[in-house]
Amino acid sequence: MSLMKSWVESANSVDAPFPLNNLPCGVFSAKGTASEDEPHCGMAIGDFVLDVTALEAEGLLRLDGGPLLDVPFWNAVMEAGPEVWASLRAQITGLLKAGASKRFLVEDHLVALKKARLEMPFLVSEYTDFYAGRHHATNVGTMFRGAENALPPNWLHIPIGYNGRASSVVVSGTEVRRPWGQVKGPDHAVPAFQPSRRFDIELEMGAVVGVPSEGPVTVAEADAMIFGYVLLNDWSARDIQAWEYQPLGPFQAKATATTISPWVVMKAALEPFRVSTPPREVPLLPHLQEPGPMLYDIALEVGLTPAGGAETVISRTNYREMYYSTAQQLAHHTTSGCPMNAGDLLGSGTISGPDKDSRGSLLELSWGGKEPIPVAGGTRTFIEDNDTLTLRGHAQGDGYTIGFGDCAGKVIPALSDPYAR
Repeated sequence: MSLMKSWVESANSVDAPFPLNNLPCGVFSAKGTASEDEPHCGMAIGDFVLDVTALEAEGLLRLDGGPLLDVPFWNAVMEAGPEVWASLRAQITGLLKAGASKRFLVEDHLVALKKARLEMPFLVSEYTDFYAGRHHATNVGTMFRGAENALPPNWLHIPIGYNGRASSVVVSGTEVRRPWGQVKGPDHAVPAFQPSRRFDIELEMGAVVGVPSEGPVTVAEADAMIFGYVLLNDWSARDIQAWEYQPLGPFQAKATATTISPWVVMKAALEPFRVSTPPREVPLLPHLQEPGPMLYDIALEVGLTPAGGAETVISRTNYREMYYSTAQQLAHHTTSGCPMNAGDLLGSGTISGPDKDSRGSLLELSWGGKEPIPVAGGTRTFIEDNDTLTLRGHAQGDGYTIGFGDCAGKVIPALSDPYAR
């Protein structure tokens, strides 16, 4: 597929993140517009956001079962299913394509992105985070258990995951306060209660479930349930995690915040970029085997910007490095009969590549804090106060780019007394 031309000129350059091929879904507010008092649903096009709530209200956009866009979140559209998703994209493409006859009716509903405040794009029903990148799992396992026992016995058979906190999922730009928690004391016996000193990121992709389910689903059915994808940073307090994670896994170490990018890139926009998961060292059981390519070729990077300093890109990798696809993760999630809801968010797990500069967390980049990494004005082992971490991602097509928008968060100092009232 090549670039689809739009009458919105800023959408037609090869490096524009939001061409007509993309049309990601978000929620915005902007002074001086109808969305100022009540945020509206929008779709990004070039340097603008198209107010699709207003289009639906005026009858320029009609969706089966509508109105679906009269609330400031995309859950109703998501739950409406793939036929409605396809209709939405077809209608908006028709309104924005070069030579569109209704251009004069649509132009008034474009808001400059630089004037828009981007909000959470959907209501998060549940959040599940996986541990499904082999390079990451091998690196972490090697640090703590040695190379021979890096992967736990189940790792090559199932996508390991845990249930996280939907309540702490936030949109890009939200400040993240350094958490307090219980950590192992210096004598390795008596714990201390203190701010995390080993606060970290995890570079992930997040999949947004659209179609709900009851009972087990196949990998192919799971793939059809997915509405779209976001960038996701699962902030992690490594010192809190090291003390708490046995025997039941992460808890407070991952509850501080999970930051997502403001735009949900619909699965349809990513279809040209499908790639296969890697060859299996151990054959998967039939219910986890894939009927076709289920990963995507999405280039990813992480930038670290100290307070008042310049950004240093500390990692570059690609989503295709994952060992398990989201469709496999979602299918596995349902094997027990677990229902899935519209708005469920699935974190891919940390996406690391085979090289040192492609590792998706500071834990790996600094090898547990033993090898400081260079950044502008100094070095880092873990995140320092007032550092801003920014995740970026894009898929590169034939003369066009599919972007996600930045997934950024600034870490602010811990409270001096977390229980002060």
